[in-house]
Amino acid sequence: MKLKINVVDAFTEERFKGNSAAVIITESWLSDDLMQLIAMENNLSETAYLVKSSDGSYEIRWFSPLSEIEFCGHATLAAASVIFQQEPTAQAITFTADAVGSMVVVQSSEGYIEMDFPSRVPTPVDDIPEHLMNGLSIPPVKVLKNQQAYFVVYENEDQIHNVEQDPKLIAELGPLDVVVTAKGEHYDFVSRYFWPANGGDEDPVTGSIHTGLAPYWAGVLNKQVLFAHQASKRGGVLRCEVRENRVIVAGKAVHYLEGEITV
Repeated sequence: MKLKINVVDAFTEERFKGNSAAVIITESWLSDDLMQLIAMENNLSETAYLVKSSDGSYEIRWFSPLSEIEFCGHATLAAASVIFQQEPTAQAITFTADAVGSMVVVQSSEGYIEMDFPSRVPTPVDDIPEHLMNGLSIPPVKVLKNQQAYFVVYENEDQIHNVEQDPKLIAELGPLDVVVTAKGEHYDFVSRYFWPANGGDEDPVTGSIHTGLAPYWAGVLNKQVLFAHQASKRGGVLRCEVRENRVIVAGKAVHYLEGEITV
């Protein structure tokens, strides 16, 4: 069996930057085992699988090389970019996923792909896990968490660039991952994302975690529209708009590969 595949660099305007995702659209669902094997073979942060429904919306699922992920922003952006290219008259795309429900995606006149996600505001952690404290090289100022990750807040951007993780200890926090964040110098805020339990040591750009980061920093900075930088080696830029119970996470995308795989 041959399947069409696209690979897209998300949250960037430069090829080989941002976060790469594979996109596979099929008429019906492949088996879970096959989707996981393909994701392992692709060895990207995520492979997005989509099936078009009778109403024109798309069901979407995401797989890292290690497991199925309940919510992924950059692979959603990549999938939307592929669909907008294939359906140039489309004004909006609706995705549905079990964990986050219905998500509407539109393309702005500035070239941003805007994704309408549920807000996932983090709450303070009173009892900070020992593995978290020992797993990071710099002590945090504050720790919060939501259903996806621990949010480790630092004093300044330099600490975000310099902090090191112990992947074995951070993996013990699974199923939760760890995002480190601070107020930015050239952006409203910066972050890095560690997820050894679920995908890899460090994710290049993580759209989903900005549904928690953006509302947190909106409260701290008293701003509803924020520009964010994920300070990984590849790097990525996100435009976030915080609304009541929703977060618009927007970015740009560059297409890298279009082809076929044989399974």
